[in-house]
Amino acid sequence: MLSHFNFRVILQYLPLFLKGLWATSWISAISIFFALLLGVLACSMRLSSTGFLKKTAGVYIESMRATPLLAQLYFFYFGLPTLHINLNEIQTGILALSLNSGAYIAEIVRAGIVSIPDGQTEAGTAYGLTYLQRMRYIILPQALGVTIPALLGQFIVLVKDSSLVSLISVLELTRAGQLMASERFMPTEGFFTVAAFYLVIYFVLKYLSTLWQNRLIYREP
Repeated sequence: MLSHFNFRVILQYLPLFLKGLWATSWISAISIFFALLLGVLACSMRLSSTGFLKKTAGVYIESMRATPLLAQLYFFYFGLPTLHINLNEIQTGILALSLNSGAYIAEIVRAGIVSIPDGQTEAGTAYGLTYLQRMRYIILPQALGVTIPALLGQFIVLVKDSSLVSLISVLELTRAGQLMASERFMPTEGFFTVAAFYLVIYFVLKYLSTLWQNRLIYREP
């Protein structure tokens, strides 16, 4: 199959693909950062003993998980301006990706926290640590460590879902493939190149997650 590929045209469009790769990378990185923050915050609220916080987190998590990301993206893109909230295409994409992925991360982190033995929390309390200190130094590092595989999977989903922002005219990897396919009528070459770049991002994330897991995961001495 590769013998029929026109690699010369791919090389001509390589600057466009690299521009799209850069856009996909930093949009995904920012979205992952905010999604992780939102996930930890929503998880803390859902585990809270305060009914209002628990219900608020529950509404956010269930509404994000029950509706398609594409519908959320279009809602923010077309709906927010009617509320006089004006965001550009990139900001809208980051908002949708962060809110959507944050709901899934909240449940992943919650599962990790619940799996931590009660003795860990009791030991922190015995040493006089506050709730925030117990979460910061004992619970969260272990919870994040044991949920690294699930978090990696969610991060990869977010990176792939970032291709949807091409539908609101953001120039990222998928959009670069669309432009090549429409201008040169070479969809196979265009989207094969897009897939290759996404594969590179996947292995980078996998490598970083391994480093993160080795740093955070708790091991018995």
